[in-house]
Amino acid sequence: MTDHHTYKKVELVGSSPNSIEDAINNALAEAHKSIKHLEWFEVTETRGHIKDGKAAHFQVTLKVGFRIANS
Repeated sequence: MTDHHTYKKVELVGSSPNSIEDAINNALAEAHKSIKHLEWFEVTETRGHIKDGKAAHFQVTLKVGFRIANS
């Protein structure tokens, strides 16, 4: 192990009909299936679909950081 870490960022878009939080967690759960060492995220955009004058679906764009293995 080194005395520093190196990271990479990827951009994801999560969605949910329920909430912004669910949209974030859905994106992270899917990323977790194929990306190791996930460590942090930042929300860069939030948007949604309107139906009958109400929020009907949420989309959240995330930048997700993960540590490069063995760094």
